[in-house]
Amino acid sequence: MLFTVDTIRVFQEFIWDYYKKNGRVFAWRNCNNPYYVLVSEIMLQQTQTKRVVEKYEEFITVFPTIQLLAQASLRDVLIVWQGLGYYRRARYLHQIAEIVVAKHAGKIPSDAAILQTFPGLGPATAASICAFAYNIPAIFIETNIRTVFIHYFFSGHVEVTDKMIMPLVAETVDIHNPREWYYALMDYGVFLKSEYTNPSRKSAHYTKQSRFEGSDRQIRAAILKCIAERSIIAHEEIFSSVGAEKDRIEKIISQLVHEQFIIHNNDTYSIS
Repeated sequence: MLFTVDTIRVFQEFIWDYYKKNGRVFAWRNCNNPYYVLVSEIMLQQTQTKRVVEKYEEFITVFPTIQLLAQASLRDVLIVWQGLGYYRRARYLHQIAEIVVAKHAGKIPSDAAILQTFPGLGPATAASICAFAYNIPAIFIETNIRTVFIHYFFSGHVEVTDKMIMPLVAETVDIHNPREWYYALMDYGVFLKSEYTNPSRKSAHYTKQSRFEGSDRQIRAAILKCIAERSIIAHEEIFSSVGAEKDRIEKIISQLVHEQFIIHNNDTYSIS
């Protein structure tokens, strides 16, 4: 044990007290639908909560069950996903739905090892789905949780690694109510970020997110958006619709074709 029972108890009481007074409310919290948890966790990857709130509601309205999502075309999924960026996540979510329906009788597994075999689900997201969907005390770190542990246990340190934090997460997790415990940690982490300038910079894993405006990510999103909206689009129409340098557009189109995200046929493109 890294800390005494009293140290752990004081920390847990502090976090629970904050949560009881300041806990945030979201549609995907404390729900009994693992599919909704899956949707929210993939949407929340690399995207701020405030941007996810509205899109989440729209998505589960259009695709209320994992069966309907699996039956949908990728184009239909991308159309609803517009505005969240990182379109690979939409594709991963669609692929996961197909796998769950085909191989798991429509039930999302509660085993993190199985979840990690699904497209786009790393160890942290797989564990978070277990915790939030099934209230299993799986151990994981995300940006807000990392912030809490660095602030509380490593205040005088820099270059704090997740390897240093993970044992503390394991020791302090509330095994009786891990779902809300992680909600509490994340909410306190959001508070810390509002009070302190970029506390995550003390993490050894901290990297500043690259600018979106004018980036290849922005061009990629614009290409997928115009193809999804028009179903089939001519090569030259992409240039006029996207409005970026032709060589950059050509490069990204080639990447999308190689990834089998889009199909090239007789000088036209469509979503795979």
